[in-house]
Amino acid sequence: MLGHISVKIGVMSANQPGRESRRVGLWMVGALGGVGSTAALGLAALARGLTDATGLTTALPIFARADLDDFASFIVGGHDIRRGSLWESAKELHERAGVFSSHLLASCRDSLEEWSRQIRPGTLLRTNETIRRLADLPEVQTGESATECVQRLRSDLRDFRERNHLAQVVVVNVASTEPPFVGPQADAPWPDWEAALNAGKAELPASSLYALAAIEEGMPYVNFTPSTGAGLPALQHYAWQKGVPICGKDGKTGETLMKSALAPMFAHRNLRVLSWVGHNIFGNRDGVVLNDPSNKASKVQSKDQLLGQILGYKPQTLVTIEYIESLDDWKTAWDHIHFRGFLDTKMVLQFIWQGCDSLLAAPLVIDLARLSLLAQRRGERGILKHLSAFFKSPMGVEEQDFFQQFIWLKEYAAGLGSP
Repeated sequence: MLGHISVKIGVMSANQPGRESRRVGLWMVGALGGVGSTAALGLAALARGLTDATGLTTALPIFARADLDDFASFIVGGHDIRRGSLWESAKELHERAGVFSSHLLASCRDSLEEWSRQIRPGTLLRTNETIRRLADLPEVQTGESATECVQRLRSDLRDFRERNHLAQVVVVNVASTEPPFVGPQADAPWPDWEAALNAGKAELPASSLYALAAIEEGMPYVNFTPSTGAGLPALQHYAWQKGVPICGKDGKTGETLMKSALAPMFAHRNLRVLSWVGHNIFGNRDGVVLNDPSNKASKVQSKDQLLGQILGYKPQTLVTIEYIESLDDWKTAWDHIHFRGFLDTKMVLQFIWQGCDSLLAAPLVIDLARLSLLAQRRGERGILKHLSAFFKSPMGVEEQDFFQQFIWLKEYAAGLGSP
């Protein structure tokens, strides 16, 4: 069973402005982090023609006929628990990690400063001490209830849409990873959560409060993190009821992308994987958060589950994630794959992957924003199965083979632009 998968229920675009005049919003939870500020810088640079679309899946020829929003159509806003601006965050990343050019930053500064005025205080409800230590905004330290928080977040989203005269807004979670959300209440149906919210007793994690606010406002929601977000069965059902497209979770950008591409090779050649060890080191703010074992558990679970699903059996696996401050945003992974071939011969494949975390993730955020907005205009609701290739733990989907996932995306793209 694939659960609640997106279904076309009508065409929203009938009363929408054409692409040339359409203005849309990208609202990012955790907007001032490396991924959020890089995505904003990327949109500003693309709108000005200062860079090409390398890294963007939506720039592939398969989407040539799709009614995707132009880069210049986007207005950026978001929630965060820290002070600062998109410009300051992008400049800090430039200085620490040696990415972007000074000319690019200077050329896009006006947009980044303007969009920074759209950022509002987020929430620390149901977060842990590691995430709370990142916060420096007094506004997020309030003792509001979950219901009051959702209403405040909804008001921010609604104000953003109305003040900027936006046809649509997509909400993308790029905030710090929360610990796993477990317990009997995690599987509770929506009416139980709704009753708890109305009684002021709901204990939803912060990521799910943002997701609920987006769903209530009828805005597509993308969970780019391993956090719970809209992953609760109740919220998936509620999004379906409300006719809201959702997708996630945990953007597939580096080592796990390699796993989802290499593991099918072993399966198709009938080579038996005996063990797969992946050692990950990086030093950005995400690394600080994942240095906490409770937060790390969400990430490790997301990175480690796909091999058994692709291979059809579970080899011995080990995934480690370590914080090495000097690496900053340059995430490095070393993988050791021990496998058995013909005549019981044991062999080894090793690889090293190093990439700038924010530069790998940001184009996917833009892709997912464009595709989620398009899905809403096409009247799709619930989980967007065709976007599973973008995620480590795609909701409602068991298939982890990157190439099979990409076939779904190509098939979807083939139907775009047709009558």
